[in-house]
Order: sequence, then C-alpha cells, then structure tokens
Amino acid sequence: MLAMNNFFLAVFIILGSGILPLLFLWRRFTLMKTMASLGISVGCLIGLIDAIFKLSHGADLTASTSYLRAFALAFRMDGLSTFFLIAIFFIAFLSAVYSWQYMNNAQKTVRVAVHYLFFSLLVVSMALVVTAANMITFMLCWEIMSLSSFFLVVYNYENEENRKAGYLYFIFSQVGAMFILAAFGIIYSHTAGFGFDAAAMLPETAKALVFALAFIGFGSKAGVFPFHVWLPHAHPAAPSHISAIMSGVMIKCGIYGIIRFYGLLGWHAPLSGYIVLVAGMVSGILGVVYALGQHDIKRLLAYHSVENIGIILIGIGLGMIGISAGKPVMALLGFGGGLLHVLNHSIFKSLLFMGAGMVLHKTGTRTIDVLGGLIKKMRITGVTFLIGSLAICGLPPFNGFVSEFLIYIGGFRGAALSQTDFALSLLAIVSLAVIGGLALACFTKVMGVVFQGEPRSAAAEAVNEKGLSMIAPMVILAGTCLVIGVFPSMFAGMALRAAESLQLGYGRVPLAPFMQLTGNITRGALLFFMVFGLILVLRAFLYRGKSVTASGTWGCGFTQPTNRMQYTGSSYAGSIIGFFGSLAPLEEDHPPIAGRFPATTHYHSQVHDIAERHMQRVIVTPVLTAFDKLRWLQHGDIHLYIGYILLAIVVLLFFV
Repeated sequence: MLAMNNFFLAVFIILGSGILPLLFLWRRFTLMKTMASLGISVGCLIGLIDAIFKLSHGADLTASTSYLRAFALAFRMDGLSTFFLIAIFFIAFLSAVYSWQYMNNAQKTVRVAVHYLFFSLLVVSMALVVTAANMITFMLCWEIMSLSSFFLVVYNYENEENRKAGYLYFIFSQVGAMFILAAFGIIYSHTAGFGFDAAAMLPETAKALVFALAFIGFGSKAGVFPFHVWLPHAHPAAPSHISAIMSGVMIKCGIYGIIRFYGLLGWHAPLSGYIVLVAGMVSGILGVVYALGQHDIKRLLAYHSVENIGIILIGIGLGMIGISAGKPVMALLGFGGGLLHVLNHSIFKSLLFMGAGMVLHKTGTRTIDVLGGLIKKMRITGVTFLIGSLAICGLPPFNGFVSEFLIYIGGFRGAALSQTDFALSLLAIVSLAVIGGLALACFTKVMGVVFQGEPRSAAAEAVNEKGLSMIAPMVILAGTCLVIGVFPSMFAGMALRAAESLQLGYGRVPLAPFMQLTGNITRGALLFFMVFGLILVLRAFLYRGKSVTASGTWGCGFTQPTNRMQYTGSSYAGSIIGFFGSLAPLEEDHPPIAGRFPATTHYHSQVHDIAERHMQRVIVTPVLTAFDKLRWLQHGDIHLYIGYILLAIVVLLFFV
C-alpha cells in the first residue's frame, strides 16, 4: 500500500475537490468553481508525475483493502496501467483548467457544483478501472465510471436531445457491462475466485468465449463499430471539456480492457487477432466516412473517435497476429504503435474538442455551415485547431504520424507472412491509407468552412478569444502534438515498455532498433524545419523592398459576391459521400426549383448510420419498451418501496 501512496493521495484529492465544494461552497459560485477546478488539477498533476515515475522505473505494485468484510478491493500498477494513467491524468488536468471559464454560469450554481462532483468521480473511477486487480474492484469502478459520465452527458437536461443522448449512452453502457459480467461469470465458474490471475488456466473453448464476450463489452465502451451508436449522440451533448475526457480517455478504458484480457487469458490463437483487426478496419473506414457527412462540429469529432479507435485496434490486431505467427518484432510494433496512438489520440482529440468548445462558447452554435472566417478573430484557436487537424490526419511532423508509422511498419512486417496473415496485413495497410486520405478531406472541410472564408451568419461575426484558462490548455496540447512528433523516442519507449509489461510470450526484444527508428523521425522533422525556415528567409530576402498589394478575391464574374457563394460542408463532401452510398445512405431534402418566378427553396442533407438504424430497432427500442412496461413499479408509495426492500432481503437469505 505504501508504494502506491502517491496514487491514492491523488485519488483522494480529486475526490475531495468534487465533494467538499458542493457541500460547503455551493452558495459562493466563484470560490466553489475555483476550489473544485484547482483541486482536481492538483490531484491530477500529482497522479501524472507519479505515473510517469513508476513507468520509467518499471514499477509493478499491488495494494488491497477489505470491502463489506466479504470482498477484497485489490489494485495493481504495472507498465500498462501506468501508461493509461498518464493519459487519464494529463487530459483530466487540462480539462479541469479549461472548465474554469467554460462553466462560467452563476445562474446554475448548484448544477455546476454537481457537475464538478461527477467530474471528479469520472476521473477517479477511470484511474481505478485501469488499476483494478480483481473482478469485484473492476466492476464497481466500471459502474461508477459509467454512471458519473451519464450524469455529465445530461448536464443540460432541459434539452430533449441531451436527455435522449444520455439514455442511449446509459443503455449501451449497461448492455456492455452485462457482457463483461458474463465474461467474469465464466472465469469464476472455472476458477471459483474473483482474481484475474487464474484466467490463463481456462480451457481453450472457454478462453475463446470469454474473449468474445469481453470484446463486445469493452468494444461498446470504446465505440467499436457497430457498438458505437451512443457515441455521436453523447459526446456533442456533454460540455466540451467532458467531451474531451470521454473521447480522449474514457473510451480508451475499453481499449485497456481488450488488451488486459488478451494478456490475462493467454489465448494467442490467430482468430483473436483476426477479430480485432477486422473490427479496427471497419471502424476506422466507416467512422471517417460518417464524419464527412456531419454538419455538427462536435458530432463530426465524435465519429472521428470511432475512426481512431479503429486505428488503435488495427495496431493491436497486427500485434496479436505477430504473436500467433511467432514474429516478436511485428508484435511489438503493433502493440507499441497501438498504445502510442492511445496517448496521441487522447492529446489531439482533446485539443479538437476544446477548440470546438471555444467556437461553441463564443458563437453559440455547433453547426458548421453557419460559421466561417473565425481564424481572423480567434487566431490562437484557429492555429491550435489546425495543429490538431494535421495530427489526427497522421501528417508529419505531428504526433499522429509517429504512432501510425509504427503500425504501418508492423503491417509491412506482416506482409512477409503467408495466406490469411498476409492478406489481412495487406488490408490493414490499405485501410490505414484510406482512413488517412478521408480524414484529410474531412478536416480540410472543417478548417475551410469554419475558420476560413467569410462569416456566414451574425453569430460568426461577433466573436472574440477572451478566456486564458480555455486558451492555455489548447496551446499546451498543440505544443505536445509537436513535441511528440519531433522527439518521439521517449514517448515511443513508454508505449513499448507498456506493451512489454503484458508478458505476451514473445520474450525480450531489444528496443535499440525502435529507438533508432524514432531517432530517424526526429532527424527528418528537424530537416523539415530547417528547409521551412530557409524558405521563409529566402522569401523575406526576395521580397525585400517590394510593395505587396491586397485586393478582393475573384468573384467568378459577379460584381457583388456574398458569403452564400462559398462552399458549404455538404457540397465539399458530397462526391466522397456518394462513393460510399451503400454504407452511408444520404437523405436529401431539396424541393425542385420550378416556374418563371421560383419560390425560395432550401437544401438539407443527412447521412444515416447503418448501425444506428439497426441497433435502434434491435436493442434501444425493445429496452425502452420494456422499461416503459415496468413504469408501474414506480408509483410514489413509500410503503411499497419498503416492501420491495424487505422482499429482496428475504429472497437473498435463501442464497446466503
């Protein structure tokens, strides 16, 4: 326990910073908000420093305590846990700072105080999930994570769409938890214990079933297609700094669960890698296709979370194939690249959600096609959003390139294998290329329509960029994208050490060749900056003493061009969406123009998510109908409620 004291100190500070301001300071809005955000930030900073120290020293620590005098709450910190803790604490720290001005609404004092309570619970529960060492601890922390994030999603509960998003998220989180619980039940039936260590002793058939159930349960939380249906609804509904946490780190707890169970089960059959790799390719391609068709900037970013979860799964799937094929270098590249992309995605996706939050905070709208020209008055937001866009597209010299580059190399290693392994490795390489190209098209659309051009509405004209606590986290995240992209060796080493801690049976692989590879990336990035700087110097020299004039953009023959002549997001992405029409059905509402004096017309388009269509019919509607049928149980009579409790106790006595 003493060896993990800094971790638990961070947990208690974060939890106290959510509880105490709600209890004692809720009448004093500014003081309450300051103490909550400051306390959560300090706790996260302590946890971040402790996690970095433990990962660099290869710590493997355990702690436990009694729960209800019947169960043990057990925790363990190894390389994989500490790697995920770094992402959790870093993003939560910056989100807490960002929230100080974003939640500046004194008319909702109690609601903001309750928000910070669930904020702290979410951060603490995520940290405990990735350190849980037995089933009881894991499920308890997992449910706290799901419930706290549900209440954060419905923060603006007076909005019907937000309530629907919260209910949808709640259904999928609980259905996913049932699959995880079923996997735990199978393990318990064979081991008669709640510990994880005995999972490796299961028969091969039981291992396959446990892995399948766990993959569905954790995949639902991670947003793997087709279990992602809740994600594009919940992320836009939540406050933007909560969207950053949910997309940046909460869904990664699902990835953690998949990797952890793969390591615990020791089921290294080729089928496990095939399942994960195919799911990753489908999620990556369809996620970015659906993102292209969105008109809401936060919903667009939510679908890009599905895309990047796909990229992470491609890396993990390649690593699994490398293990089953006896190729340790391929395995380490796949797992190392996938884990590094976990960290990278948490950074640039949080940056993008914070940038979208700044846009929403200043304009009051998330609709892409009514914005425009924002970079002229919101220069820092525009530049940092551009950096995040380049990073998520996997372009050098930013961090997204490094992790995707490692995954690419792992895929090329797999191309030397035979038959199915060769075919899937080749498909993984092609899928990564398609995903990168479509992501570039999507963020070209966002940058061009939202930040460039002319304002398309009054909301986009009257904007400013005041708010240091919102700007500073975006600048830090943008700088981190650049630092990892230029100097990736340390961060790649962290990911590789986390992968090695799984002890997947491929033995000790020398890390020197990987460090040499990342060193070459550093030299390439520095060469790029040298050439770029030389071009700037040369340009300044050649234009010295020359006058530079400015004039209006050519209006294609129109003498009075208006902002309505600009490209819209729909027109820009229309041809690409049409190519994927069978997978992304496009519904258009455009009354035809008729007559000599045509009436005013309009155009609206919507891309339908095929998984959402079917999941709504198969899961959501039946569950809501069943709940509606049980509404008679909640009638407001306290005597019957007491009767329910007594009946439950009597029934339980038969089993105890």
